[in-house]
Amino acid sequence: MIKNEAEYEKTKQELRDLEKWLDRLEQGHPVHEKGLTKAGIRKMIARLHEELGTYEGTAEVETARG
Repeated sequence: MIKNEAEYEKTKQELRDLEKWLDRLEQGHPVHEKGLTKAGIRKMIARLHEELGTYEGTAEVETARG
């Protein structure tokens, strides 16, 4: 779980790195090759999106409270 702005930025960078890695795998390997690696990367990307969304939602609620 993301607890502060520094962790939020670190998670965003990790997400960008995973997306680049997935792009390289998809360009360099046929569809059915390295499938488990691609699926694992997609799961990590989904998890990071969920964490970022939770943090952003919490930040919006705290901002609205003033």
